[in-house]
Amino acid sequence: MYDLAAAQDLYPEALPLDTSSPSRRAFFIAKRSFDVVVSILLLPLLLICAVALLALNPFYNRGPLFFLQTRMGRNCKPFKAIKFRSMRPAERLSRGADGPLDADRITPLGSFLRKTRIDELPQIINVLRGDMSLIGPRPDYFSHARRYLREIPGYKSRHVVRPGISGLAQTELGYAVGIEATRRKVQADLYYITNTNMRLELWIFWRTLTVVAKRAGS
Repeated sequence: MYDLAAAQDLYPEALPLDTSSPSRRAFFIAKRSFDVVVSILLLPLLLICAVALLALNPFYNRGPLFFLQTRMGRNCKPFKAIKFRSMRPAERLSRGADGPLDADRITPLGSFLRKTRIDELPQIINVLRGDMSLIGPRPDYFSHARRYLREIPGYKSRHVVRPGISGLAQTELGYAVGIEATRRKVQADLYYITNTNMRLELWIFWRTLTVVAKRAGS
């Protein structure tokens, strides 16, 4: 439905975000209202998952229930993204010279949480706090983002909006690993920012649900 070929040319470093027109202001008000309403409706599900994990973690995933990660948010400011913990704490593993690989730290229960994206559910708290949106560019680790700011043209411009729990780049391109994959992700993010409207928002929301359903069923 949305052709990312239009995003193949990199956008300028200073991407303007038009919020001056009445229609654009109305869109961003509607988007924020949608974020808040959906997040509130998801709070009971978050509570149920938290209670279930509190019961299961002592047997399958010992350690804290939540994990906080410093990510780069709107206007390149850091914030703490909240997730259900899916990996063993690093200090519990015997380290080699370079430390354990993340893949070795993922618990069986954590693997299920990641596969179904349940580990991302606590980020609705970030949405309610105003750190994030349901839909938007996915926030990168703050340390990685600082490097990308130096090395990827247009990367700064993806931070003119709130980062999202899901986004166009994630549903269409998957996870980005490395500089070149991140460049493609940035192109998709800037395409989203310059073309965003409620129809696109709902389409990405629906695509997210279908992607999660396919992953859970595989």
